[in-house]
Amino acid sequence: MSFSAWLPSLLRRGRYFFHVPLGSCQLQPLHHSWCQKKSKSAVQHNCVNSPTMNQTFKTPNDALSNLYSSEQQSAILQVLNTASERELSAIKLLQGRKSVGVIEHREKYGPFQNLQSLLNVPLFQYKTVIKVCNFILNPSEKGDRRERKIQDTRPSMRFIKPEIERERLKTVNSIVSVVFGTRKIAWAHVDRNLVVHDWQQEKCGRFMKGTYIPAVYLEEISSVVSKIPEADLYILEKNGLPAQNTNLFPITLHLRTVEAMLYALLQKTFTQGGQHKVLSMARSTVGKHFGLMVGDSRSSGMDLVKQFLLQSIIQEQPRLSFSRNKVVHYRNLFSSVTENRHEEMCDSLLQALAFYELILNNTT
Repeated sequence: MSFSAWLPSLLRRGRYFFHVPLGSCQLQPLHHSWCQKKSKSAVQHNCVNSPTMNQTFKTPNDALSNLYSSEQQSAILQVLNTASERELSAIKLLQGRKSVGVIEHREKYGPFQNLQSLLNVPLFQYKTVIKVCNFILNPSEKGDRRERKIQDTRPSMRFIKPEIERERLKTVNSIVSVVFGTRKIAWAHVDRNLVVHDWQQEKCGRFMKGTYIPAVYLEEISSVVSKIPEADLYILEKNGLPAQNTNLFPITLHLRTVEAMLYALLQKTFTQGGQHKVLSMARSTVGKHFGLMVGDSRSSGMDLVKQFLLQSIIQEQPRLSFSRNKVVHYRNLFSSVTENRHEEMCDSLLQALAFYELILNNTT
């Protein structure tokens, strides 16, 4: 039987099982060596008669007793006084000679009466006693932390920021995927059944002209936000432009400004519920999902979008579904030869599909 499973049988009264954070019990080393070099009278004068010294330098017994409540001390002593050598060996810090030393000390001197008496066990030092006590009170803390880390790094949580609960992701019925560039903001409103309800873009002609005037950005972005439909979540593209390239700094500044304003304008209810409705999704994640990455760069997904539009017409169960009265318009839009390649519009749709496929694959 593992130590984590065995310990509750020793602590018959569950109220004695307390959570004590490991970092909360660390004290500064007690400095008594200077006192030992002085005469006995000097020690008495400096360490007893002086109120300041008496408050600052306490004995290890006082220090150990101050680290834990009386109930916690009772729980620790109950384990150390009743556990067998095999059970003590389940405690990592008591493997080998240390567990034997605990048993021999009990047989020779009787049960431990206080935590201070643990310092009389061979190989036990002050820090060792603290670590052993902490482990007895929290035998599964490290395991729980490791398990949480594994869960948090699973694919379905890694590509979206900020973090959001899995259970909440499972209940999302519709999202709006938003992608923005230097002149346009595009969005795709897609539900959980991968039906496209709204898909369009707006030109922002005053972007990247002259200085970054806040009023101009507010007017342009507010106009776009007023046209974006309501949804459970809004997904913004996170463009990973290299920070080392100083020539791209104006574009990076522009994209971060637009991103920040979209966060603020779309997140209307954050102060009420404290839950994020606006998330970021890395552009590279979408590229990897559809195989569009060439080295560190992502190629255009326009041809892939054209395939989805065609599948919506000829296949009974297409990857994405479009309304019949709009699919022809979309196909004509992307088949026409113009200087406007509608890259943001394509990316917004691919981002929505990637989000759902990654979420559905990893939260079920």
